[in-house]
Amino acid sequence: MKIVTLIPSATEIVAFLGQKKSIIGRSHECDFPEDLSKIIKLTEPKINVEGTSGEIHKQIEVILEKSLSVYKVHVDELKKLNPDFIVTQSHCEVCAVSFSEVENIAKEHLGKNTKIISLQPNKLHEVFDDIRRVAKSLNVDNDHNNKLIHNLEIRLDCVKKKTQKLKKPKVLCVEWIDPLMAAGNWMPEMTKIAGGEDILGKIGADSHWIKFEDIQNQDPDFIVFIPCGFNLSKTNDEVKQLLKKNNAWEKLKAFKNRNLYVTDGNQYFNRPGPRLIDSVEILAEIFHPGSFDFGHKNKGWINFFDEK
Repeated sequence: MKIVTLIPSATEIVAFLGQKKSIIGRSHECDFPEDLSKIIKLTEPKINVEGTSGEIHKQIEVILEKSLSVYKVHVDELKKLNPDFIVTQSHCEVCAVSFSEVENIAKEHLGKNTKIISLQPNKLHEVFDDIRRVAKSLNVDNDHNNKLIHNLEIRLDCVKKKTQKLKKPKVLCVEWIDPLMAAGNWMPEMTKIAGGEDILGKIGADSHWIKFEDIQNQDPDFIVFIPCGFNLSKTNDEVKQLLKKNNAWEKLKAFKNRNLYVTDGNQYFNRPGPRLIDSVEILAEIFHPGSFDFGHKNKGWINFFDEK
């Protein structure tokens, strides 16, 4: 069986199901599990991903205005691999190669036996559904698959039961920094399970642009930065610049109480796969440090003020 994965969550799901050795091609962003260096990269960005969030946003806007893809596919390499399966997504035009482009490439350059599996979750249970669908398509043993997912559900339930009796702070999860974007889709649900009340995101709804005035009006207890594609270091630098540009942030309750948090959104929150459970645990550690300690601090998250 030959599998190509064109988004990090797809790679993680296939590996989670025990089929990592069948992955013969991946996207340039697929970096977990860590030992993927020998697997050929089949995509590359058409933008400078090393820029600031504001610079990246401007580049993407220009590309999307022209109805172009943000990513380039190495079609010749894909043709040589001639995979049995391509696991991709139809959730976001910015997160990976567009689904329509993958379909067109497969139709024009690959054999009829190549099957496309598209991930499209908006809620947590849909992430589990996607894992089951991938498992079924890859003919993974059903009992094994169910056991793996059940273990994830157990971890979720452990957090959920514990937070039901705890005070729910008001939380803002920021998915993009310049311009500001409130996280949606699975994030508000994860925030709730972790014992918080999401003030601007709606469960299952797309992430959306917000203004600083929206944050001021709600004055959250906690602000968690989870920008898509950014690691801890880059996110921390971006937050520093954000606060320098607008000192009104210092008047917010979350700032005064030193409750600004930086996370590795790239590795955790923005990948709808098995490690979303780790992401829930990260949030639980942030909101309720006296009740939870899964060991994610300084790996998946930091308190912004600890780095100053």
